[in-house]
Amino acid sequence: MSVHSPIEQFVIQNLIPVHIGGFDLSFTNSSLWMVIGAIVSVGFLTIAMRRHAVVPGRMQMMAEMLYEFVARMVQENVGKGGRKYFPLIFTTFVFVLMGNVLGLLPNSFTYTSHLIVTGALALFIFFTVIFFGFYNHGLKFFSLFLPPNVPWWLVAFIVPIEVISFFVRPVTLSVRLFANMMAGHLILKVVMGFAVSAATMGAAWTLLGLFPVLVDVALLLFECLVAVIQAYVFAILCCVYLKDTVDLHH
Repeated sequence: MSVHSPIEQFVIQNLIPVHIGGFDLSFTNSSLWMVIGAIVSVGFLTIAMRRHAVVPGRMQMMAEMLYEFVARMVQENVGKGGRKYFPLIFTTFVFVLMGNVLGLLPNSFTYTSHLIVTGALALFIFFTVIFFGFYNHGLKFFSLFLPPNVPWWLVAFIVPIEVISFFVRPVTLSVRLFANMMAGHLILKVVMGFAVSAATMGAAWTLLGLFPVLVDVALLLFECLVAVIQAYVFAILCCVYLKDTVDLHH
């Protein structure tokens, strides 16, 4: 029995090739799992809230808890002025969460383990912050790079640091999610690969292979927790960045 490379799980494959004007617009396995994630999330919320029962059932309770969790996150990190951003944060959180969790299923694809996906999402948030920053504050948005009460002799040092930290945001936001998802899935694959290899080498090795299986189960449970935490961290950082469009000096 051959053991596949741990890297193979991250290979993007064209399912429906589409080439228009020199551009590759093919429908890939990454696209497929994004669609599956959207269907699962929309389907769950639709079914859970279809009755609007006064005494909620389990599914409605889960949907309401999810809603309240994100609403509280926005309220605490953006403030009252951040209510208009709730749909964006809620959609972002669910999108990332679905990518992280569905990627743990056998023969699935973790689209959040690709930098192009996390990078595109981070850039969208970044340009959203810039757009609403200028929309709400005009040219005063530039004051974001100069904190209040900074001594004049420190301005030449503080402003470049603030500008760099601002433009680095999409990089850190995207790399953090991509790196955590890729690293976790690689470890799971490597440990399970060792167990499969041991099972093909005789009875004694099969018994030895039981240990990495148990380790892999523990890692899988841990990775489930990481999947939720990373979605939370991504969403809460989006809230922190969007707060700049509401309050320039918070």
